[in-house]
Amino acid sequence: MKKALWSMLFIVSFFIFPLANASAANSEPLVEEIKEIIAENYVGTMSGNLQNAKTIPEIIDMLDPYSTYFTKQEFEDFMNSINLSTIGIGVVIEEHEDGIHILQVIDDGGAFAAGVVAGDIIIAINNHSIVGRSTQEVSSLLIGQEGSQVTMTLLHEDGTTSTKTVTRKKFTLPNVESALLFGDVGYIGMSSFSEDGAQLVKDALIQLKQRGATSFILDLQNNGGGYVTTAEQLTGLFPKARIAYLLQEAHASYEVRATHQNVKFPADTRILVNRYSASASEMLAASLQDQQAAILYGETTYGKGAMQGFYELQDGSYLKLTVGKFTGPAGNVINEIGVKPNIQTNTAPIFQAHYDAIKAQYIDYQELTSLKNVPITKTFTVKFSQALSTSIPEGSVQLVALGGNEIPITTKADKGSSLLVTPTQPLIKGQEYMLVVHPTVQKPSGNKLKNGIYLHIVVES
Repeated sequence: MKKALWSMLFIVSFFIFPLANASAANSEPLVEEIKEIIAENYVGTMSGNLQNAKTIPEIIDMLDPYSTYFTKQEFEDFMNSINLSTIGIGVVIEEHEDGIHILQVIDDGGAFAAGVVAGDIIIAINNHSIVGRSTQEVSSLLIGQEGSQVTMTLLHEDGTTSTKTVTRKKFTLPNVESALLFGDVGYIGMSSFSEDGAQLVKDALIQLKQRGATSFILDLQNNGGGYVTTAEQLTGLFPKARIAYLLQEAHASYEVRATHQNVKFPADTRILVNRYSASASEMLAASLQDQQAAILYGETTYGKGAMQGFYELQDGSYLKLTVGKFTGPAGNVINEIGVKPNIQTNTAPIFQAHYDAIKAQYIDYQELTSLKNVPITKTFTVKFSQALSTSIPEGSVQLVALGGNEIPITTKADKGSSLLVTPTQPLIKGQEYMLVVHPTVQKPSGNKLKNGIYLHIVVES
């Protein structure tokens, strides 16, 4: 029997590939090999008598949803999906009323070489209209064999159209994105626990610290997991986290330590999760929560606390099999339950996480009652108990788009003790903001305010 190639590799998507090779499915030696592997290593539920199964599909039907069979090509496609690699034209797309909107063009991809730019809208592929079709349908038309070509008709932002022939090639979507938000808050978003995922996060962490970041938000929303070794490495980036997870396999249970790292996130780092954060994402979230090494924001995660191993079979195909169940260090069950965040949010968790990160910097300021359902055009009135100087120093009042940066405003002292704050552009529907008034605002005597103030603003949807 061959040893599992990755006894700790997590599934990224929940799509189950169909059996493509009928002869393999009925190969008696292959069937017996799979039965032997399952009997020795499987820890999931079993519906039926394994020994009575005659074909691979019969066996797979008896196993849990995360166990399946891959042909050699399907296995390669699956591994590429974890590392966000595929063969296509190299674009990120979304649905649009006029067709399919191109959000991003990947450097060195086929579309990039053909002169396609972000903002273009695909209206036809190979002379057939794709208006009204889903991103999934269009994606299936854009991917294909490496070196093959596809013709696209594009609608440009200036209203003109053009037709371009694009050569498909292998490309990799960016897995980690980063930004420096208002208040020197470093944001790192991670799409998959790819093989190099921990190193990419570590690089982003170092770069953001060099740019002045003092607190951090790590976004694991919609992250379906990937390599468990990446989760172990990421756990090591947090100073209070010593244990990566607890694992129960068929014949043993043990504790897995975090991988030591020489760079660390701050102890108050905020982690964003949602219902689509699964598998290795939940492993990291549970570990950090149990060890009070970070603060979780968002909604309860998917609930996939099962670990799959890959076994190469005699004909080069692969069996993906549930070989373990994991929990965080506290032992709380994750499978089919999920990880409940410390702070549950009804809107995008980045808003509350960023607000709290900024708030932590102003411990001497007074927090006012938040404003909700604010119209997109609004002048905010902040009333003080004492009169204000008519001259408002620059930078004394700041309006922050949470999850982003400061936006332009005008300020005016009105009726002695009122401060009027007006955004120069309409606010964004559904966006949340933070208004900060620093104590550099002065009284008529020239003395500064004793304390600053801040409040949370929620714009109507």
